[in-house]
Amino acid sequence: MKIRVATYNIHKGVSSFRSTPRVLALKKAIGLFDANVVFLQEVQGRHDRYQARYGEKVRSPHHHWPEAAQHEFFAGESLHAAYGMNAVYDHGHHGNALLSAYPIANMHNHDISDHAYEQRGILHCILETEAGNIHCYVVHLGLFEGSRRRQTDALVNCVKESAGENEPVIIAGDFNDWRNTLSDCLRLKLGVVEVFDELERRSSRIGDLVRNVAGRQQRLVPARTFPAALPWFRLDRMYVRGFKVEHAEVLHGPQWARLSDHAPIVANLQLA
Repeated sequence: MKIRVATYNIHKGVSSFRSTPRVLALKKAIGLFDANVVFLQEVQGRHDRYQARYGEKVRSPHHHWPEAAQHEFFAGESLHAAYGMNAVYDHGHHGNALLSAYPIANMHNHDISDHAYEQRGILHCILETEAGNIHCYVVHLGLFEGSRRRQTDALVNCVKESAGENEPVIIAGDFNDWRNTLSDCLRLKLGVVEVFDELERRSSRIGDLVRNVAGRQQRLVPARTFPAALPWFRLDRMYVRGFKVEHAEVLHGPQWARLSDHAPIVANLQLA
């Protein structure tokens, strides 16, 4: 079975500059992924201030803010959706979400907040496909390195407790891991591969021979996704287990820079 997967931090549905709504444009952009499953971070479940200013009753077509929660608006009638509320404030809340062409058999949001100033979570969804269940984990880790290490430990425990060793797994989202210190832990403890690492490993066999002679290991690095206008930092990741990675790319350029501060990742996977 082939599956196309995307991950995208949508910056709460507002532009990086001036914080103007981009919800309508984001829905169209998500459609361009042509993906079976979409992992979303910073999804606005409710925002009373934007609703009052840009809602349907205000009739602001260029800066529209739908009455429905963003994940429900993006899903429409054609996709299944799940939402994990993480950050709650007086005028609303936001968190992670999953959009799926496959039925979502079960979902659970795990609170991995490390301190009072950042609310973070892991949204775990089990998808029912014709080839069996697939475990999906939508991730958005903290801004501080110590927090990310502890949250990664929580992610490892979450996957081990909820998915069997032989069950396919997709972990994707915004890891904020700009120094790439977490990948080795996930590879060793969960048996996952990062999609760009896997493609690079398969395409560099000659380089492997040279490195073996020199006694050096291959340096694996994820793709650059932030900032979207000129991606430099490697913040967003997609790790898989039980899949062959056929293709992976970062979507960047003026169109994507207008929508969010992160560039999306899209990958084609083949169930092993």
